[in-house]
Amino acid sequence: MATNATATVACDVKDLALADIGKRRIEWAFQSMPVLQTIRKQFIKTQPLADVRIAACLHVTSETANLMVTLRDGGAAVVLCASNPLSTQDDVAASLVRDYNIPVFAIKGESNDIYYSHILAALDHRPQVTMDDGADLVTLLHTKRQDLVGGVLAGTEETTTGVIRLKAMAKQGVLKYPIIAVNDAFTKHLFDNRYGTGQSTLDGIVRATNVLLAGSTLVIAGYGWCGKGAAMRARGMGANVVVTEVDPIKALEAVMDGFRVMSMADAAAIGDIFITVTGNKNVIARDHFERLKNGAILSNSGHFNVEIDLETLARLASSRRPTREFVEEYVMRDGRRIYVLGEGRLINLAAAEGHPASVMDMSFANQALGVEYVTKHHATLEKKVYSVPEEIDKSVARLKLEAMSIKIDRLTPEQEQYLASWSEGT
Repeated sequence: MATNATATVACDVKDLALADIGKRRIEWAFQSMPVLQTIRKQFIKTQPLADVRIAACLHVTSETANLMVTLRDGGAAVVLCASNPLSTQDDVAASLVRDYNIPVFAIKGESNDIYYSHILAALDHRPQVTMDDGADLVTLLHTKRQDLVGGVLAGTEETTTGVIRLKAMAKQGVLKYPIIAVNDAFTKHLFDNRYGTGQSTLDGIVRATNVLLAGSTLVIAGYGWCGKGAAMRARGMGANVVVTEVDPIKALEAVMDGFRVMSMADAAAIGDIFITVTGNKNVIARDHFERLKNGAILSNSGHFNVEIDLETLARLASSRRPTREFVEEYVMRDGRRIYVLGEGRLINLAAAEGHPASVMDMSFANQALGVEYVTKHHATLEKKVYSVPEEIDKSVARLKLEAMSIKIDRLTPEQEQYLASWSEGT
């Protein structure tokens, strides 16, 4: 792996000259991350991660940078690579290398080959703890770098797609070490997925297209927490929101929340803008392409670029060309034009800046405390996927409320006894 000639640590970043801009962005994000600020101060004092080697495969953003610095200040030796070829902020990557001496292997727009070579470079760090967002690092560790698995104590996973993959590995008995599913923390998925994804997804679409949402028919595939957030925000912007689902309970919830619910086959014929957030593949496929209106815009906010069947779309199209940054036009044989945003990758990170720092504050607080937890307790954990311990989840919520100067009530001893008993009734 290449080493930048002017860097003091091994790296592969676009340009270290971007570091000044990146440092300002990191500092700007940190002021909106009070929970992580508190944890960083604790880590500096207690050094809970002293001499622990961590390999992190995450979106390389200003918020992630502050998590890396927090872990470093807690004593860890950290290396970072990107979890998506389009999610890296190159100036942030440069600053982490130059200003914080953290090895980074990430370049926005990198090819798939370089993307995976960067993950392998991070694994060369011989990690004792892994941090993943989508489980690509864990997958490579269990396939191409099995020689390193024995040295790994535990790990964490950031997103829904990764948790699904890891639980499948655990079910098959092939997962070699315990992993904390940070995504399953209430202070992660209730806020990051709903409010963070909801806002940043629409931000990415608008930045890429400058399209007017008001009055448009906006189709959201998937009504999990990310889909709920996108639906909520799109309705607030004046869009007519349609939801497609495969889960009858989630579909019913969408109906009760006031959204139109239908099959993707029906939605394809009326939608102006499409957002996929299912974590599954080929959610918009051949049958749907044939029904799409002229000018339909397709975007994805699920982790991988498999939700829109781009290979089939390319075969159906008579031509394709870029029309704006992060917008590609596919001209169908009947003359219809279909627009795909951000190569079908995470639109909120491909064309925008991802989630606001104040939301990532909670997610990355869970990450930091999760790493501390697995470092201490790995010997007693089985080789499976665990939820974030409730005490960590609640402590993050309490710290966030304190930072917002919000006070809540506490149960009295009498109330605690009442809730714990069965003898007192009507």
